[in-house]
Amino acid sequence: MRVLAISGSLRRDSHNTRLLRAAALALPPGVELELYDGLAALPPYCEDADRDPVPAAVEDLRALIGAADALLIATPEYNASIPGVLKNAIDWASRPFPDNALRRKPVAVIGASTGLFGAVWAQAELRKVLHHAGADALEEELPVGLADYAFAPTGDLADPELQQRLVELVDALAREVRTPLALSR
Repeated sequence: MRVLAISGSLRRDSHNTRLLRAAALALPPGVELELYDGLAALPPYCEDADRDPVPAAVEDLRALIGAADALLIATPEYNASIPGVLKNAIDWASRPFPDNALRRKPVAVIGASTGLFGAVWAQAELRKVLHHAGADALEEELPVGLADYAFAPTGDLADPELQQRLVELVDALAREVRTPLALSR
């Protein structure tokens, strides 16, 4: 099973990218995580450019999402919402609607921030956008606050309770691939 991981941060030392790397360490057997690194290469969404052939970076994003069994997205919180570069990627991936790469794709959303709340609002906003695009976004979330101090030298989360919640969340995502929400509706 393959999980495509997308960090909503372009920052070199991003806490959200570190959180995805911690998730990679917590995956159940038989699950591999691929970290997407093309977010900065995506052009701003424009319907005029969304014609065959689409820009190469968009084609790559759509193909990677389509080939993945599930997505794991880590988002920071900018102005009580998701970063523009992440929203832009979701806009590109959500086309053509309704038959897009996100359609019925299991997605888990997590987030880290240097504040106390761990990007809770951004996670809720992102799940809303993903649901609208047709993805099967899990309701479980993992807010990691005070991210400057959240990671152990091993790459895991320093707080054992948060680390356990991360393990449970990636397990839930793997189970969702095996038993999709679409089948239970």
